Amino acid sequence: MGAFGLYVQIKIGRIFTRSACTVPKGYNFTLINRLYRERLLFLGQEVDSEISNQLIGLMIYLSIEDDTQDLYLFINSPGGWVIPGVALYDTMQFVQPDVHTICMGSAASMGSFILVGGEITKRIAFPHAWRQ
Repeated sequence: MGAFGLYVQIKIGRIFTRSACTVPKGYNFTLINRLYRERLLFLGQEVDSEISNQLIGLMIYLSIEDDTQDLYLFINSPGGWVIPGVALYDTMQFVQPDVHTICMGSAASMGSFILVGGEITKRIAFPHAWRQ
């Protein structure tokens, strides 16, 4: 999955934690960082524990940073594992900012479950997106 490992320092209160994260193949760290700063998150693969934990961590971090700005989760997923998917769904319900979900490409199986986890009036799909 990841092209190389990176470490990100996250400030929670007065404590800095050092967390390993991976950048998907073909992505530039600067680009993905910029998207995250704009609160744009991507689920573009099968749901597994690695991507689920990464998105959960980002959602919690971004909600601590500013709980008034919405999050945007773009989904193009064939589905995946149930437990990591439900953990991601529960986190979307837990964080204070509204989570917009946008289906692009396809959202099948667990991907569609995560899609409906977005705020009720903030779920959309691109015109040619495929939802199952």
